[in-house]
Amino acid sequence: MRIVVALGGNALLHRGERPDAAVQQANIDRVTTALAALAHDHEIVITHGNGPQIGLLAFESAADPALSAPYPLDMLGAQTQGLIGSLLARTLHNALPGRRIAALVTHTLVRADDPAFDRPTKFVGPVYPRESAVSLARERGWHVAADGTGLRRVVASPAPERILEAEIVHELLNSGTLVICGGGGGVPVTADPVTGAVTGVEAVVDKDLTAALLAEDLKADFLLILTDVPCVYSGYGTPAQRPVLHATPAELRRGGFPDGSMGPKAEAAARFVERTGGPAAIGALDAAYEIVHGRSGTLVRPDPPVG
Repeated sequence: MRIVVALGGNALLHRGERPDAAVQQANIDRVTTALAALAHDHEIVITHGNGPQIGLLAFESAADPALSAPYPLDMLGAQTQGLIGSLLARTLHNALPGRRIAALVTHTLVRADDPAFDRPTKFVGPVYPRESAVSLARERGWHVAADGTGLRRVVASPAPERILEAEIVHELLNSGTLVICGGGGGVPVTADPVTGAVTGVEAVVDKDLTAALLAEDLKADFLLILTDVPCVYSGYGTPAQRPVLHATPAELRRGGFPDGSMGPKAEAAARFVERTGGPAAIGALDAAYEIVHGRSGTLVRPDPPVG
């Protein structure tokens, strides 16, 4: 079975953890343990989030007195693909001796006129106390939004239209290679309508939506979205909270999940199922094997035929 796995950014850096290299390496070891069993039996493509990492790099870039201007988000996104891709590839090499593994920097085409550029929703970086966040927003021209008990920076998140390297990923898979790609949703680029020349843009593409598009392009059998909760919950964080163990795309869309957290995951799962007829699932990283075998998480299957 061909499985596209979308790892949440918190798989590498949990909420509240220090962004030290040793902390992220320890978390990568946990990721590898969760995925190795799947990789023994299936073709695997791994995509991953980069919210904590790109937020850290953006903060450091903005504060660097040696720079006349901070690095743009597309360049920082490319850096996070290299960083996280290398950590994953090295650890997977150790866990799966003899397996061909490649980490590929990929670019995601977006529309220059996407309305998301006027409505930032994608969280990057750490959670700040309200007073600190408001001060940083004023000082650096950031947009911020509530996330849990504090505020985080939000940036534009245009919809992915095409993964430029999808054909290369397909060729690598067909050669027996486990591929790590689409990190942080891919480096966002626009294309000149006449020449086709690509240009980086100031945005972060949602990695779950990119994973769904990639899974469709690769004719994957299963889309697996891994996060820090065991399944989708209706009424999350309220007294009416309850687990959703099975859902159709229509039921997920009626859930009203927030843009900054479960919303894109639900939409990604719904799109893949609608467009391919194959299953998708959302659940906890440590239960990856059990989710694929129907023993954990939220399983998403097609809407029943009308009439």
